[in-house]
Amino acid sequence: MLRDLSFRGERVLLSGVDRHTAATIDALLRDGAQVTIRSDDAALPTSVLDLVERGLVSLDENLAVEDEAGFTVVIRAGRGGHTTSIAATTTSATSTPAPVRGTVTLVGGGPGDPGLITVAGLEALRTADVIVHDRLVPLAALSQARPDAIVVDVGKIPRGTFTPQERINTLIVEHARAGRCVVRFKGGDNFVFGRGGEEAEACGAAGIPVVVVPGVTSSVAGPALAGIPLTHRTLVQGFTVVSAHVPPHDPRSTLDWSAIARANTTIVVLMGVATLPAVTAELVTQGLDPSTPAAVVADAGLPSMRTVRATVADIAGVSAAAGLGAPAVVVIGAVAALDVTS
Repeated sequence: MLRDLSFRGERVLLSGVDRHTAATIDALLRDGAQVTIRSDDAALPTSVLDLVERGLVSLDENLAVEDEAGFTVVIRAGRGGHTTSIAATTTSATSTPAPVRGTVTLVGGGPGDPGLITVAGLEALRTADVIVHDRLVPLAALSQARPDAIVVDVGKIPRGTFTPQERINTLIVEHARAGRCVVRFKGGDNFVFGRGGEEAEACGAAGIPVVVVPGVTSSVAGPALAGIPLTHRTLVQGFTVVSAHVPPHDPRSTLDWSAIARANTTIVVLMGVATLPAVTAELVTQGLDPSTPAAVVADAGLPSMRTVRATVADIAGVSAAAGLGAPAVVVIGAVAALDVTS
């Protein structure tokens, strides 16, 4: 592939098939190219044939050599499994780059282990001009930042030091307006109780382009790292994820705890360490069996990770006695008794 060029909107011909063809097509499609393959059906790998059948790629077995002039770039399958590119018939793909324009990329960093950040997220960190990060990101990943990158810590400590969300919104917009590529780096996933929606709206209102790189949400990863599958074919067919940063009956709470207690799904509670006694008491009051298994997974993905298990009636006390604190994920349901990794 011609990695330094952009083929958005351009016509690209792949002549022949080799072991790199599927990867080349995927990269071209993601870049916005219009891709045609010169080959017969029998030679196409299943993954490539699927793209043809879905109408994402055109197939022309009989395209003549003289017709290649209608394509921006022709890429020929080379011998030995290598792909060779030849120059385009137009120069649009190598034209003068557009003026620099700032962008904001919302990157979810996963539950704390730097090995669980996505490839796209890591690449965004490596190329960013500015990184605005929270305290629960995989901090080791910040070592991948460019030496000249601006790194801003806007972490929020529960009931402690914090940067107001409005200031964070202003900060990322100001840097993007200055023409910088900004990464808003958060733990877990930006769109799962991460306020990424608010930040994206602030950028949209300011006319700043936003790219979203989803992260591995702690609501799923935390239990998984503790050996707890949130669904299990013989036990439960779904899970419900809620935030308990405010307790039941608080005027700010919008949750229907009665419905949650009766849903017959695994219940996953985020931001619920401080309110866990009130949450578990309300679930039992609303009809959840007090003997239902429960678990608290603290510091998931970190060397300090700890897990305690008890019944839903006792889990708040057991967790407090063990000294578990935020960040933690609470799991309530039959699967909380499992540890499939042991």
